[in-house]
Amino acid sequence: MRRLDRAGRITFIDATVAQACPLDRADLLARFHAREEGGPLVSGAAAFAAMWRAVPVLRPVGLLARNPLVLRLLERLYRRFLRVRPRLQRWLRAREAQA
Repeated sequence: MRRLDRAGRITFIDATVAQACPLDRADLLARFHAREEGGPLVSGAAAFAAMWRAVPVLRPVGLLARNPLVLRLLERLYRRFLRVRPRLQRWLRAREAQA
C-alpha cells in the first residue's frame, strides 16, 4: 500500500509500539483502523475503504464502499479473512524462515 500511496497521503502507525491511543491495545491489534482527515476512527472494511479513497488507483473502490450494501459485503469478507489470518501469518513466517 505504501508503494501505491505515491502522494504520501497515508500515515502508517505501528500499533505494536506503545503510544497514546483512545483504543485498547488488543482491540487495536485485532482489526485494521483508519481515520480520514477530519473524520471518525473506523475499523475493518470501513478502514480499508478510507485508505483506498486516499490512493488514486484504488479511489473508485473506496468510493463504491460508501454504499452501505457494498460496505456490509466487504465487512463480511474482512471478518472471514480475520479467521484465516493467523494461519496465513504462520505460513508466511515458515516460508520466510526457509528462505
